[in-house]
Amino acid sequence: MPSPGGVLEIAVKRRMLWIGSAALPLHNLTRVEAIKIKPERNVLRFLLGMALVAVVYSVTDWVPVLILLIVLAGYFIKMMVAPEKPVLVVETAGGSRVLVTLPSVDELRTIAGRVVHAIDHPEAEFTAYVHQLNNYNGPVFNQNGGQNTGIRL
Repeated sequence: MPSPGGVLEIAVKRRMLWIGSAALPLHNLTRVEAIKIKPERNVLRFLLGMALVAVVYSVTDWVPVLILLIVLAGYFIKMMVAPEKPVLVVETAGGSRVLVTLPSVDELRTIAGRVVHAIDHPEAEFTAYVHQLNNYNGPVFNQNGGQNTGIRL
């Protein structure tokens, strides 16, 4: 369970993987992997913004165009310099996916190794506490799949 101090508990207890308040049966896991996700670098969105600037330029004065160009340049720079994000991906046979982000991919690999060990050894149990990483993409925990729309901590 997440605590008020911004700490998330990841645990394996009695053949269940607990990530915060989400419980996943170990025998139902199909993928556990620590990877780095590349941020979306959507050049098409930038080009659509440039088209909007051209339309505004054809209709109005140069001041709104200048403002739009500054906003568009800021968006493009932010998009290009966004770093990769380390995530622990846990997928189930039912199509659900849980992502946990931490600053270090090594910590995530350690947790992934402990989860895989617990899958092969049903008697194994462990608990890890991770600090939530709140940034522009939201909280540390995200769950998708099936009827889930996501969990915001």
